[in-house]
Amino acid sequence: MSPTNPKGIKVEIMGQQHQFACPDGQEPALNEAAQHLDKLFWDIKQRSGIRNNDRALLMTALNLSHELALANQKLEKNQQDLNALISTLNNALDKK
Repeated sequence: MSPTNPKGIKVEIMGQQHQFACPDGQEPALNEAAQHLDKLFWDIKQRSGIRNNDRALLMTALNLSHELALANQKLEKNQQDLNALISTLNNALDKK
């Protein structure tokens, strides 16, 4: 595990500055994740008309969780397809 940057990283989410600890070298990824979260938060807030920040943030988290679940399903399907292809190739090689 990488050592954690003692200063952390400052990001803006929901119009407020937040500071988080971050493993060395991961600052750009954390900053990108924070920007993505912030954009989704404001998009959901604008589209839904929700005024309560906690509720909008909860909806944002639920949407991100759903996106992650779909990505994991796709990854699992791709892994199954790849395993089937490897099996087919191995069978073809064994016949030679």
